[in-house]
Amino acid sequence: MSSPLDTIFELFRTRGEDAYLGEPVSQQQHALQAACLAEQAGASDTLVVAALLHDIGHLLHGLPEHIADKGINGRHEAVGEAWLAPQAGPAVTEPLRLHVAAKRYLCAVDSDYMALLSPASIKSLRLQGGPYTDDEVEAFEKNPHYQDAVRLRRWDDRAKVAGLDVPDLAHYRSVLERVLV
Repeated sequence: MSSPLDTIFELFRTRGEDAYLGEPVSQQQHALQAACLAEQAGASDTLVVAALLHDIGHLLHGLPEHIADKGINGRHEAVGEAWLAPQAGPAVTEPLRLHVAAKRYLCAVDSDYMALLSPASIKSLRLQGGPYTDDEVEAFEKNPHYQDAVRLRRWDDRAKVAGLDVPDLAHYRSVLERVLV
């Protein structure tokens, strides 16, 4: 039986070069850029791991890249959180689970935020329910992990740069070993 760490490396080996949902980077490049941004920001090990694995649900569910074009929400955040929960605590799983909600939140509270979203991200926002209502904003802010989810979301939005030189997956092995059970 393989360890969670082995499974993560195998998922990135076999699915990491899959296109990232209409963006100019692969799934792995996106994950590595998000983790690098978290490291550069001085984030905790748990938040670096959340940034690295925030889209692991895309690798796990195996749905085709253009599902949003067919009106399908693969709920990758729920898939990833469910798989990761036995291996990691809420400091990892909650920001990961909430990173989609954080996009909806930011669209509601930051008037400039939606202009920063890529066309693919705007399309997925519609499938995810659009910007939050005032009541949804209030409920989101009650989650003790909402600020980390917002930080993760901002790194997620910036982690789409073709050709950006970032550390490879092996660089994150030690932090994964420290954080995962």
